[in-house]
Amino acid sequence: MELADRGRSMARPLKVGLFGIGLEAYWPQFEGLENRLRRYVGTVEAKLARPGVEVVNLGLIDTPEKAVDAGHDFRAADIDLIFLYVTTYALSSTVLPVVRRAGVPVVILNLQPERAIDYAAFNRLPDRTRMTGEWLAHCAACPVPEIANVFTRAGIPTHQITGVLEGDAHVDAQIEDWVEAARVAHVMAHNRLGVMGHYYNGMLDIYSDLTAQCAAFGTIIDFVEMDELAEIRNSLADAEVDAMLARIEAEFDIQSDCAPEELHRAARTAAALVKLVDTRGLGSMAYFYVSVPDHEHEDIISSVILGCSLLTASGVPVAGEYEIKNAQAMKIMDAFGAGGSFTEYYAIDYEDDVVLMGHDGPGHTKIAEGKTKVRPLEVYHGKVGKGVSVEMSVRHGPVTLLSVIERAGKVELLVAEGESVPGPILEIGNTNSRYRFVTGARAFSEAWNAAGPAHHCAVGVGHIAGRIEKLAKLLDLQFTRVC
Repeated sequence: MELADRGRSMARPLKVGLFGIGLEAYWPQFEGLENRLRRYVGTVEAKLARPGVEVVNLGLIDTPEKAVDAGHDFRAADIDLIFLYVTTYALSSTVLPVVRRAGVPVVILNLQPERAIDYAAFNRLPDRTRMTGEWLAHCAACPVPEIANVFTRAGIPTHQITGVLEGDAHVDAQIEDWVEAARVAHVMAHNRLGVMGHYYNGMLDIYSDLTAQCAAFGTIIDFVEMDELAEIRNSLADAEVDAMLARIEAEFDIQSDCAPEELHRAARTAAALVKLVDTRGLGSMAYFYVSVPDHEHEDIISSVILGCSLLTASGVPVAGEYEIKNAQAMKIMDAFGAGGSFTEYYAIDYEDDVVLMGHDGPGHTKIAEGKTKVRPLEVYHGKVGKGVSVEMSVRHGPVTLLSVIERAGKVELLVAEGESVPGPILEIGNTNSRYRFVTGARAFSEAWNAAGPAHHCAVGVGHIAGRIEKLAKLLDLQFTRVC
């Protein structure tokens, strides 16, 4: 079963605006300068072009009047982010009307065409007019303070990339990070988060302000009933359940002590979950339920782990314990291509200076070290029922932890980078990993806790704190990095 497009964001691609700036008075004075700078704008457009991104290039804006028109054009084009390429000196009055009316974040590209002016060749030019024209083709840095000053006074956040137009790895990496951050913001703004059940009773730190989440990310909240899932589950054909069971057997390492009837029960629930997600067009979920003994809903909620793991690995992160904030964190990590598995502290190994982290319930199987095991559990600790569960460690190598925090009605992002390292784990049928941090386990724990997160977070592979920080800047969210 293939999952439908999550959140429908593909129907509305990310739109990146681009414009260069210049000064109209220069063109009749310095032959060839305007065409040269327009070619440079084309070079930047090529840097921004990538699958799934539509570049709206307005070319070279060189008068305040054109700037006003450009602001209207960007607004009409429904762009998500602007790259302002400073080609030469230009008046700030050719910038502010564009950005102010467009009303989206802007990144200033302070890029000169070469790493350094060839001083000898420059000074051999036959006249000072040509020399001045050549200098103007290199003086991108000149108006950036003016532009930054005006943006600051206008209340517009200033983001910059400084370097060389071509052959500068730093510039290319920064552009990639900003585009990726904008893409993830776009995904989150079109995401439909399904919430099913209720909070874990008494777990005060995970209670969430749904309005704050919608305001911060643009998320659409969809309340889903257990009855709907039960109805779908009861209506499944045997062939649908058999197909899901075959998928489970192919994607997991099923241990020999797993009862066939428990695997079949999990397969039926997994098939129903996939249908529910497709029907609702969900891009993520948070759930928790208790029911009463021997009720159909208890049978469902005690058999969701494999299906929720499959969904999480398919781009629909599912957070247990109704942890909506962590469903958001998992979706952000997954949208960055890093995965995003539900986790919390297990213990600290002071001998090896590592933090043991994991969680009962679903895991992100695509970021596992090896194949994810399926084990039977006689009890789900602190929860109802029994059945099969997953056991996995996050792939060894660099990892990033992300927590979405709520504080006084405001949403914040908390990040740490570390390493998933090999070593003994607790073989209890849960996700669990060993993480090492450059600050050491003790200092990491104290710094992380002091930032005020809930006890859950999302873990993904790779070091992407820089991209998450840019996402926070685009969304105007407080960002904290502890290591």
